[in-house]
Amino acid sequence: MGEATDKLKAAGNKLAGNVKEAVGKATDNERLEAEGKAQQVKGTGQDVAGSVKGALGDKI
Repeated sequence: MGEATDKLKAAGNKLAGNVKEAVGKATDNERLEAEGKAQQVKGTGQDVAGSVKGALGDKI
């Protein structure tokens, strides 16, 4: 996967995670809230990976 792909997936995971977290808070669903937070962390990791690939020219 290239830089753009990683960053696009990262944005999707951050957005979905944010929505899950908000719905979890609104419905007092701790499990859903935790899943949302975890998905946001996953998105942040993908964003970092995309940045690294961009800096290294997709050679990793």
